[in-house]
Amino acid sequence: MSIATRPDPRPPVPHLADSHDLIRVHGARENNLKDVSIEIPKRRLTVFTGVSGSGKSSLVFNTIAAESQRLINETYSAFVQGFMPTLARPEVDVLDGLTTVITVDQQRMGADPRSTVGTATDANAMLRILFSRLGQPHIGPPSAYAFNVPSVRASGAITVERGAKKTVKATFNRTGGMCPRCEGRGAVSDIDLTQLYDDSKSLNEGALTIPGYTAGGWNHRLYSESGLVDPDKPISKYTKKERHDFLYHEATRMKIAGINMTYEGLIPRIQKSILSKDTEAMQPHIRAFVDRAVTFATCPECEGTRLGEGARSSKIGQVSIADACAMEIRDLAEWIHTVEEPSVAPLLAALRQTLDSFVEIGLGYLSLDRPSGTLSGGEAQRVKMIRHLGSSLTDVTYVFDEPTSGLHPHDIQRMNSLLLRLRDKGNTVLVVEHKPEVIAIADHVVDLGPGAGTAGGTVCFEGTVEGLRSGGTITGRHLDDRAALKETVRTPTGTLRIRGATAHNLRDVDVDIPLGVLCVVTGVAGSGKSSLVHGSIPAGEGVVSVDQSAIRGSRRSNPATYTGLLDPIRKAFAKANGVKPALFSANSEGACPACNGAGVIYTDLAMMSGVATTCEDCEGKRFDASVLDHLLGGRDISEVLAMSVAEAEEFFGAGEARTPAAHRVLTRLADVGLGYLRLGQPLTTLSGGERQRLKLATHMAEKGGVYVLDEPTSGLHLADVEQLLGLLDRLVDSGKSVIVVEHHQAVMAHADWIIDLGPGAGHDGGRVVFEGTPADLVATRATLTGEHLAAYVAG
Repeated sequence: MSIATRPDPRPPVPHLADSHDLIRVHGARENNLKDVSIEIPKRRLTVFTGVSGSGKSSLVFNTIAAESQRLINETYSAFVQGFMPTLARPEVDVLDGLTTVITVDQQRMGADPRSTVGTATDANAMLRILFSRLGQPHIGPPSAYAFNVPSVRASGAITVERGAKKTVKATFNRTGGMCPRCEGRGAVSDIDLTQLYDDSKSLNEGALTIPGYTAGGWNHRLYSESGLVDPDKPISKYTKKERHDFLYHEATRMKIAGINMTYEGLIPRIQKSILSKDTEAMQPHIRAFVDRAVTFATCPECEGTRLGEGARSSKIGQVSIADACAMEIRDLAEWIHTVEEPSVAPLLAALRQTLDSFVEIGLGYLSLDRPSGTLSGGEAQRVKMIRHLGSSLTDVTYVFDEPTSGLHPHDIQRMNSLLLRLRDKGNTVLVVEHKPEVIAIADHVVDLGPGAGTAGGTVCFEGTVEGLRSGGTITGRHLDDRAALKETVRTPTGTLRIRGATAHNLRDVDVDIPLGVLCVVTGVAGSGKSSLVHGSIPAGEGVVSVDQSAIRGSRRSNPATYTGLLDPIRKAFAKANGVKPALFSANSEGACPACNGAGVIYTDLAMMSGVATTCEDCEGKRFDASVLDHLLGGRDISEVLAMSVAEAEEFFGAGEARTPAAHRVLTRLADVGLGYLRLGQPLTTLSGGERQRLKLATHMAEKGGVYVLDEPTSGLHLADVEQLLGLLDRLVDSGKSVIVVEHHQAVMAHADWIIDLGPGAGHDGGRVVFEGTPADLVATRATLTGEHLAAYVAG
């Protein structure tokens, strides 16, 4: 045998580059993490689990994902970094082996009325190019089909530069697709004048009924002392000119009550000062006024399509771009597959791939013209996933926040296969999840705990799913939990009759929702559950609705301020010490002067990311030193805000600090499973599930008789579901009617009555396929939900 072909008996030495197959975290201390050190395998699917508040998000999002994003931002030039949010380095000793992180979270998409499913993905842009090439009659470039682009016509000398060549044009035209009547919103708003004033009264008799326009205030004096209208004449007796000056007068500088002010009619003034603001950020009484005074109707010119006449007239075959965007995406995908044109073949291929991804991910029931603000958290997360499914990137880290949120058990299997596909392309997939079906497919499991808040923040288990099952942790013990069907169900005390419901995909639905019991509305994603519950049960007197929309608030907001708990606490401190309540607010007179009550001082380091350091004067307590001399029950206000809900409940329940008003709020917080939250913990650090339960605790104080809950198990650990069921039972037993939109089988099994919608999603759904007791549903197995519930109960 020649030397050249002799086999080498030594195994090949592995290349050094292949040894970096772990993400190493050492000494993570972000939020409640207690010096956590773990090693996460790359190119594998790792599931992070643990009770709510145990530190999963702190480890995955606030440490691993945040540091990866910070390091990527540092690769850009200082000029570009100036436009990016400055990120502080997470509290961690060593982070090794990081790759680029792509975060797919459940943050709702923007509620801008012009943002749709089509504009949030690339689908709308590709459709516009397609119609600009193939649409007949040809009306212009892609912008001519865009409802976000207005048509512009200008005259005069306009210089257009192209390289070294300059041309002067006398006129300039840009063709846009925006409907001029509704400006691309699809709806026009109208103000109900009867909600603004009582026309039988004069201004001086208090005719104005707008919040902030009470007699004697500046808003009122602007009109009563303007001299343009008679303040003692009833509004119904105004002349045509007086009525115009009162309601529609253009902005004009004039002297009113001896002061130079800008006077304008009531309608434009209200549109600027109130109606232009985000309703979610308004105070409740102003939001109630807006709901009463403003009516929205479909734009009569574009019929809700948002597009001008030209864009609607151009068609491919018999289909306009408005028709295409209104189709369910699965129908649109079928139509696009029938369009054959070699000149746009690459564009058609890309568009088909995007639309097929929608169908594959279970969102085929959506349409491209659906406003993105109306998507649920789970739907928004899956829309964000679409751009990554066809991506050529590999060796990146995908981070998911409960990807099964809002998914029926039938749809979870599909989501699992997508997560495995991302992994099999060579990516690291990190998933924060509670559902046993997702934990089961993990290559590696990290269980945090053992408790929540200060009782959590440590790694209780690392390893395989089998190891977790026999490991003895809370998650391991509850992994195979099954809620049994109730032996007897409650008898309804009445019914809520819904007749002819047609919102979204509902097909003239007639259904009686029983009152005085626990009623669960279920069905596959897109079957019409939310449309039925939120669209047909009138929100108003007696109805308390708790949805999953984000809580708006700054880093100064905390559970104590949000729930109104701080008011009785401040009053109790003030009464015990004979001082003003405002002293005990870190946003008012009691604030530390050095940090203005923030507790930290933010230092901008220009070229580098800014840093937040604990204020040296107040040591992070947020209050002026003199305020901390005032005690209640031996504790100062900063010590009270550092307490957990459970500690504070005991503190304010008896003894010198007994405060019944505060104790009632704390009891409600403990009831919804938030006993571990600190009263002063910033709202920005709460998870989605914690925010929803905080809302629930706040709304439980309202006098409503009907509670409508949207997936209350979102973000709940298996062990906490039992506590939630107990809370729902207590609500019903106290005389309330509870209607829950839910997919969790434990809640279905515990219900008194189930309404199942389907059989499919979109135009395949929208019908009631079952109504009855859980036991009947399991016995008949007539629907997809019935089959999954029967399998769950059989365990």
